[in-house]
Amino acid sequence: MRHILETIKLHKLQEVEQRKQNTSEEQLKNGVLFKRSTISLVDKIRQANTPHIIAEFKRQSPSKGIIRNNADIVSITAGYQAQGASAVSVLNDTKFFGAKANDFITAREQLSIPLLQKDFIVDKYQITEAKAMGADLILLIAKMLPTDVLKRLAAYAHQIGLEVLLETHNEKEIKDHLTTEFDLIGINNRDLNTFRVDIANSIALSQLLPKSAIKVAESGLDDPQVVTKLYQEGFNAFLIGEYFMKASDPTLKLKETRQKIVI
Repeated sequence: MRHILETIKLHKLQEVEQRKQNTSEEQLKNGVLFKRSTISLVDKIRQANTPHIIAEFKRQSPSKGIIRNNADIVSITAGYQAQGASAVSVLNDTKFFGAKANDFITAREQLSIPLLQKDFIVDKYQITEAKAMGADLILLIAKMLPTDVLKRLAAYAHQIGLEVLLETHNEKEIKDHLTTEFDLIGINNRDLNTFRVDIANSIALSQLLPKSAIKVAESGLDDPQVVTKLYQEGFNAFLIGEYFMKASDPTLKLKETRQKIVI
């Protein structure tokens, strides 16, 4: 059985080639949002030693199917900001996560906090796209690309003013990427083969990182007590999507979660 990320990667390579035919990189670089100054999530985290929530907007996922397909991007992302999210993550993938064409730019218009463009990046073109959409940071996934390619993509992201969150899943991926090319290191709590969540494994993996690293816990975070535990173990930020999006009021769920985290 082909790994889900392999399936996604093959589709992305085809998708990106088609988009290149429609819009050149030079056209993207001439856009108004490409020229905007970005907002640093790294600075925000360094300046306040508290649990930082990256609240995610997504309509569906490969592991959970449809979560909230007709969700209002405006009210939810603006609500996330109002309820104290340190940053907002918006999915930019249509086939696997159900993103709509204007979701990301619509969110950018509402927000004055850092915005993470969440996609499966396999090509430098997508990073240019992210900047042209108004992103402040991007996600790179260690499991999807060779180390040298990831480093080149991260270097290009920095060149155009974007920060980089690197998502890791195991000890090898962490040890292979203990470099300064990546601004934040994410540890995905979910095993992508079984979709099982293992918080204890994430804590063990986090110990491999230097204390200076900004550690981000990702996936399966549906309990403020777990967030508290991870914070106490040295995680700085928490990327939470499904838990909020499946609630009757995602922004209220964010507020309640922040209130229940014990510092």
